Amino acid sequence: MAAIDCGTNSIRLLVADLPEASAGPHSQLTDLTRRMEIVRLGQGVDRTGRLAPEAIERTRVALASYAADIEKLGAERVRMCATSASRDAANASDFTEMVQATLGVAPEVVTGDEEARLSFTGAVRGLPADAKEPFLVVDIGGGSTEFVVGDRAGGVRAAISVDIGCVRMTERHLSDDPPTPEQVAAAQADIAAAVDRALAVVPGREAATLIGLAGSVTTVVAIAEDLQEYDPERIHHARVSYDAVAEVTEDLLARTSAQRLAIPVMHPGRADVIGAGALVLRVIMERAGMPSVVASEHDILDGIAWSLQPASR
Repeated sequence: MAAIDCGTNSIRLLVADLPEASAGPHSQLTDLTRRMEIVRLGQGVDRTGRLAPEAIERTRVALASYAADIEKLGAERVRMCATSASRDAANASDFTEMVQATLGVAPEVVTGDEEARLSFTGAVRGLPADAKEPFLVVDIGGGSTEFVVGDRAGGVRAAISVDIGCVRMTERHLSDDPPTPEQVAAAQADIAAAVDRALAVVPGREAATLIGLAGSVTTVVAIAEDLQEYDPERIHHARVSYDAVAEVTEDLLARTSAQRLAIPVMHPGRADVIGAGALVLRVIMERAGMPSVVASEHDILDGIAWSLQPASR
């Protein structure tokens, strides 16, 4: 099966072998390839309401390469989900036509609720048995952040998507490099208001474990763990304290993009927006009263793959 997650900042591919449903809830998928490209599809969407032609073209180039991998690996089914930027754009049809022509299937512009549920499935499957429930799963994307509360047995209890993300907050507030204290304060206030709205719908303060998804979280955790190269195996299920997240966030917001780029674990396409992403994580931990966050390398991409699982015979 092939799963593609196209967000505001990145486009990612997972091709995997999936077990039959009869294999049980603790069975795992077998990765054949995972890929990620920063294409910044949501460039300027918050300001213009439209997808930029150059952003669509960057996405097409990455998608064409993914399509070649999918064909080479012989995937039997393909599902592509497009998220925040595609929901917001007035010219979303241009994007849809490009995907159909390049990949041979149409993208599903999933709702915020479906996005949250896919993220929860991907994150919770494979958690250590001693991880305390219920879980608050937060998926910090480029344009939006999903909040989901649930447990293993009952699944999702409540979910919401709010329009705070690393690209959107950078474009909206953090215009200087590095951002001024006034810009950071404005971003923090905007984020806090959105987080409080989310926590009024999703009972995140009642959760026992916070699980953080996506590149902003995994990068912050990698920096907090002082990794000298990005190592998914060491990041996956690493637990980092609020104090460590706050320290990393303050440091990132004080640096220029060029200085952030010099950090060993930093992806080049994330250096200009990681400060905002870290700030979103820190504010969520503050407002939800979470003393630590567990990072997960498995997220909505894995949830998309699991949604293709063959039915039990």
